[in-house]
Amino acid sequence: MIDKNVVKTLVDEWLQDKEYFLVGIEISQDNKIVVEIDHADGVWIEDCVELSRYIEDHLNRDEEDFELEVGSAGLGQPFKVPQQYINFVGKEVEVLDADGKKVKGILKAVDGNDFTVGVEEKVKVEGKKRPVKQEVDYAFQMDKVKYTKYVISFK
Repeated sequence: MIDKNVVKTLVDEWLQDKEYFLVGIEISQDNKIVVEIDHADGVWIEDCVELSRYIEDHLNRDEEDFELEVGSAGLGQPFKVPQQYINFVGKEVEVLDADGKKVKGILKAVDGNDFTVGVEEKVKVEGKKRPVKQEVDYAFQMDKVKYTKYVISFK
């Protein structure tokens, strides 16, 4: 089986001096290599092809055969690395917390492992007969949620 660290080193070399970042590398038992990259402005197919060729040029099929797939992290897929959270600050996200509660709102801030989502909710305000819509901030930790993903909107 092809060593994941070898592939990671190759990807890191290619990523050097580029604004892309690595989201994940998976290698199956039958040597299918899947590399996911991302960029704040989206991923260009030409760059996926370039990275794929770079990896192919540095691995020897005569020693060990493999299948290679290079692509972008899916837009509606859960975030896997902190840089994805940073790229989506100001955008609508959906969070499924550890207790199974879904929260949908604007990703407001990211600080290390912590992030904040602002949610419009009806809140009972003293002196008012009816609840008033206000933004309520929810704090989460990346490693304590089941998932966070970008909400695709066609408004």
